[in-house]
Amino acid sequence: MTQDDLSPADERPSKSQLKREMQALQQLGEQIIAMSEAQRARFPLSDDLLRAIEETGRIKAREARRRHMQYVGKLMRGEDLDGIQAVFEEIENETLRRDHAFHRLEAWRDRLIAEGDAAVEAFVDEFPEVDRQALRQLIRNARRERDQGKPPTNARRLFRLIRDTAGL
Repeated sequence: MTQDDLSPADERPSKSQLKREMQALQQLGEQIIAMSEAQRARFPLSDDLLRAIEETGRIKAREARRRHMQYVGKLMRGEDLDGIQAVFEEIENETLRRDHAFHRLEAWRDRLIAEGDAAVEAFVDEFPEVDRQALRQLIRNARRERDQGKPPTNARRLFRLIRDTAGL
């Protein structure tokens, strides 16, 4: 039997390929370990893997941690990787949406400080529940700070008011 006679189904992954796959599973486990408890709860993980993840925090020795991560990688083989990947994508999308919303609010803050009353009217049109008096006062103070080269304390307060008004 020659190499050409073997069908692709008969071929096994190389030892190097298996090692790369195992390292990828370990890295996936490390990403899950690095997440907050609330985020971890969203993943479809087995009880064994959850116990191993909790135990990771107690392991301080470098070599022991390396061996433990190998164990986590081994446990990851039996997990629903598609489900785990779906939760990762969901978390990433939420993060992107939140970041986009914060950038939008930062743009509002910058526009309010730069343009003044014209921007205030546009902001009030979009967010009618805003405290107009506080908004105008913070804008005036933020402009004064900017012109005097002081730290942006009121610009931060303005951002907090915008963020709270937008409900983020």
